[in-house]
Amino acid sequence: MAKIDEWLNTNTFHYGQFWDIKGLIDTKERRNLKLSLCIPTLNEETTIAKEVVLFKSELVDRYPLLDEIAIIDSGSTDRTLEVAKSFGADVYLSADILPHQGSRRGKGENLWKAIYQLSGDIIVYVDADIKNIHPRFVYGLVAPLIYRPEIHYVKAFYDRPLADETGIRPSGGGRVTEILVRPLFSLFFPELAALIQPLSGEYAVRRQVLERIPFPIGYGVETSHLIDVYSEWGLDAFGQTDLDRRVHRHQSTRDLGKMSFGILHAFLERLRSRGLTGEMPHLTPILRQFQFNEGNYEQVVFELPEEERPPMIDIPEYRDRFGIQDN
Repeated sequence: MAKIDEWLNTNTFHYGQFWDIKGLIDTKERRNLKLSLCIPTLNEETTIAKEVVLFKSELVDRYPLLDEIAIIDSGSTDRTLEVAKSFGADVYLSADILPHQGSRRGKGENLWKAIYQLSGDIIVYVDADIKNIHPRFVYGLVAPLIYRPEIHYVKAFYDRPLADETGIRPSGGGRVTEILVRPLFSLFFPELAALIQPLSGEYAVRRQVLERIPFPIGYGVETSHLIDVYSEWGLDAFGQTDLDRRVHRHQSTRDLGKMSFGILHAFLERLRSRGLTGEMPHLTPILRQFQFNEGNYEQVVFELPEEERPPMIDIPEYRDRFGIQDN
């Protein structure tokens, strides 16, 4: 498609283009932008210290690109919050934010509540399990938003070797993208197939966009974001940045099945809401998987509710906090 070719040429970047961090800070200050980093966590004590130390030392103390670093935690039972706080991050329990709105369990819930808790004009989300963390995971994503006002949402992409007990495997990441999400996008939203890593957990977004889109609380949040932003602002609102390489922990096939279930649930709901399908049955939250145990096959049942949070701009507490007047 000609549109995809054009977009790939104009809106796909490499982090090396943004090596001049001082110049980036000058432009950020000239445009009076405030930047917040959100790291959603759940039992990440083995990796969170390195991320907080690196981002604070390089992108707060040495180069003042970030205005705040915050951990939004789902209720870790290890030392994640204690460790992150000791190295200078602001730490919040998701359940303590907007208490009148209740609490849900899931990464999407943390990302949604970060919009209320953090103050930045741009929020950059970075997963907590990255084993080769580097400042590029932030400056490579926020730079297109600082330099190009017409871009609203920047996704990361990278090679994705897997880390497991045997060491580093050179490839194998991105399995759900290639066998589920890209085929679905190719069928229903072909231009979105141009996003090389649509499920990457690292992305930077303008507040004016984040506050206007709903948030599935579970695995469907990234896929839903892309569809909703594309439907409202089009492909040109997106950028994507090559961050070279991201080493992360291995996920089992069973876990990838849960992820795929959540993504498919959110995707089908969006097809239904846009009138792109005929009548569909109620989508069950029950996923059934099977295992072989002591000579018998048995089913393993998981309940994976894909509840969605409304756009934050519809929440009265948010409107009060940011001085948004009712229409």
